[in-house]
Amino acid sequence: MPVYNILIADGLEENGQAILHSVARVEDRSGISPEELIDIINDYDALIVRSRTKVTPRLLEAAGRLKVVGRAGVGVDNIDLEAAQDHGVKVVNAPTSSSLAVAELTIGLMLALAREIPRADAGMKQGAWLKQELSGMELHGKTLGILGVGRIGAQVCARASAFGMRVLGYDAHNTTEAIEGCGAKPVSLEELYSRSDFISLHLPLTDETRSMVGEQAFGRMKRGVRIISVARGGILDESALLDALESGQIGGAALDVFASEPPGASELVQHPNVIATPHVGAQTAEAQARAAEDIANEVLAALKGEPLRWKVI
Repeated sequence: MPVYNILIADGLEENGQAILHSVARVEDRSGISPEELIDIINDYDALIVRSRTKVTPRLLEAAGRLKVVGRAGVGVDNIDLEAAQDHGVKVVNAPTSSSLAVAELTIGLMLALAREIPRADAGMKQGAWLKQELSGMELHGKTLGILGVGRIGAQVCARASAFGMRVLGYDAHNTTEAIEGCGAKPVSLEELYSRSDFISLHLPLTDETRSMVGEQAFGRMKRGVRIISVARGGILDESALLDALESGQIGGAALDVFASEPPGASELVQHPNVIATPHVGAQTAEAQARAAEDIANEVLAALKGEPLRWKVI
């Protein structure tokens, strides 16, 4: 039986590590620097990363025996897929592991926007009683537009419907039947923008979606709309969003992802109508355990030449 060498670059929950240790030599080098990684990568058959480690053409060039890169999560924008394909390296991920966690955070951020929960809490901690200043809105009866009705968008749809919201869905790569199947009404992008009281983004970051939601899009939206982004930084044009917040065209935004992370104390982060969280969509104990188990099994399947559930390339 062959013995595989597997390197973990960004940490992995114990349940996933136990699966790997049962059949492979595993080294956990959480936090390893890019230069250190390049120096040792040639010793490994598999590399497991999260979003921190960048799998670059230079790294892949140095990885003579590497067979597979596993992303313990959904997004693979930190992995150069073209270079991986050129070097014959498979890329797998764990796309279903965090769907519930991200969907629940989306609903939490929507409620926080609707009821100004962060402002209320901050006021209390400063000894202020802001009851007369805090007049929120109910989600019931409002219209939610979901931009990207995939696994996470469908979960958001189900939860929003339970609040009594009308749900509109737009997805250029999904069928009308699939969108209707999760309880959303399929609409054009124009209709989604013009009718929605809340808009939630659930798209991957691609050349097509980069800066997709910017000045022109904001101008087509209902004045005062609230936007929630827990997908990928870069889909929202952050400069245009700041301008739209200042003008009142956008009534509020809840952002878990940013074009550059961490974003620091930027004007956007500090804006009074913005709720900002540090990319915690998948940061639940349950989601992390699922991701660890899923990616461990998928990486081992790739090494053994078995069928793959979540092959990216």
